[in-house]
Formats: sequence, structure tokens, C-alpha cells
Amino acid sequence: MPTFTALTTLPGKASADALGEALENLVPEPTGIGVFEIEDGSGLWEVGGYFIEAPNAIELALLAKMHGAKDFTVSEVPDQDWVAKVRRDLAPVEAGRFFVYGSHDSDKVPAGRVPLLIEAAMAFGTGHHGTTLGCLRALDRLADGGFHGHNVVDIGCGTAVLGMAAAKIWPETVLASDIDQVAVEVAEANVDANGLSGRVKCVEAAGFDNPVLTAAAPFDLVFANILKGPLVALAPDMSRYIAPGGYAILSGILNQQADEVAATYTKNGFIVESRDEIADWTTLCLKKS
Repeated sequence: MPTFTALTTLPGKASADALGEALENLVPEPTGIGVFEIEDGSGLWEVGGYFIEAPNAIELALLAKMHGAKDFTVSEVPDQDWVAKVRRDLAPVEAGRFFVYGSHDSDKVPAGRVPLLIEAAMAFGTGHHGTTLGCLRALDRLADGGFHGHNVVDIGCGTAVLGMAAAKIWPETVLASDIDQVAVEVAEANVDANGLSGRVKCVEAAGFDNPVLTAAAPFDLVFANILKGPLVALAPDMSRYIAPGGYAILSGILNQQADEVAATYTKNGFIVESRDEIADWTTLCLKKS
């Protein structure tokens, strides 16, 4: 049975929340509603409804006009096995020495590569996104240059792919944290699947706000693949918890945001070692001076 989506955008959280609540009263009623901020600095929010019957176009048009939103775009979503489709469409990712793959591609791991098993249905961080790919490439370059991470943490770890990549090439225990407990559980499942139990320790934390992390500082390498706003806010803590000569690999940064992030970190005692753009996203590798 096909399903339907109805999506629109509008400025402001309050207006978006109000429109999301109003969608609940439609007939046929949606089976789910999503209200999300578009992380591109535009200030726009996306509101979406998901239906098992075609929604009433007239009611959607009236709601959009009442709440100052663009006209809803209604799309029919075909009934199919989405997990199977994702598995077919997401080929393994190569990033220097690293090879990120799903279990359906376990027979494709090349000899001599560092394998990282991440299922496509898991949380953010399969390696296909430009931010994760950029971080893996930056790590690969650091290792090629002779850097050895003795004390590493992956902040906002998602699948923990970055922390696991460090643990695969260096023998020390790596820390990984996420603000969301579900993501922590996903990270722990990935750690187990990659044979890294006891090597990557996952904790729930907002930034460095966990006694496990603060006790382990100072770090010589910190990954933070999150978003521009949290990265800017974390700059003073990064300076506090990274040892002199240590590195921060940052991503989740749109290309047009990179100058601001780099300037903030420069003010907090870092120098830009490298800056890479992959599609719309920038990865910064910074060194604590």
C-alpha cells in the first residue's frame, strides 16, 4: 500500500510547531508528523505529515496560508522494502586506508584496508555523508604524517565510526559520546559488531559534560562531527581539554559556515592545518598551538 508525504517550510519555531499541531486535526489524519529546523542558517523549519490515504489538498492549502508557510508538496511514496533498497543503493565507502561497509558487502572488503562495519539502518555516520567521509580522510592524513593518537575522544559520535576508526589503527582505548542515549546504544552495538568491545567506551554527554571525559583530558585528538552552532559553543572547552600540539577534526559545517568556525577556533588557540570540502560540507583539521 502506498503512503503519502506532505511537506512545507516556514520561518520560525513557534509557527512551525503550531502548524505541526494543526496537522493533527486533518481528515484523513496523518500517521506521523515531523517538525525540523533546516540546518543551513536560513532560519527555516520543515513541517511534514505522513499519511496512509491521500491528504485533502484544500485543507493543506488553507493551513499553509494560515500559518505563513509555503504550499505543501504532496508526494506518493511507493510501498517497498526500504532497508533492502538502502542496502542496494549504498555502496561501500573508501576513505584512505578505511573501508566502511554494511554486512551485505562483507565479501567486498579489500585486503590491507581497515574495515569498519556500519549497517545502513543505523544512526548518522555510515560514511556516505560528506562530513563523515571528510573526517575519515583527515584522520587518514594525520596517521600518514606520523601522528599517533594516544588519548582520543569522538564527541557527538552517532554510529561511533570515527572513534572506531581511531581504535582500529592505534591500540589505546578510545572514548565516544553522544547527547542522545539511543545513539549511545547504537554506538555500543557497532563497537561490538566490529570486535572493539573494551576498546571504545561509549557514554552519554553533551559536549565534554561527563566525568569520564573530563577525567580523561587532556586529549591529543578530538573528533566533533556535529553542527556549526554546537561547534562554535564548544570552542572554549576544546581549547581547555585538548593538549598543546593536539588536534581537533571538526565537521557538520556547511561550506559557507567554515570561515566563522575556523575564526572562532583561531581565537581559542588553534591553527587550521587543513580544510576540505566534499559537496556542501567542510571538514576542518585544527592544531592546538
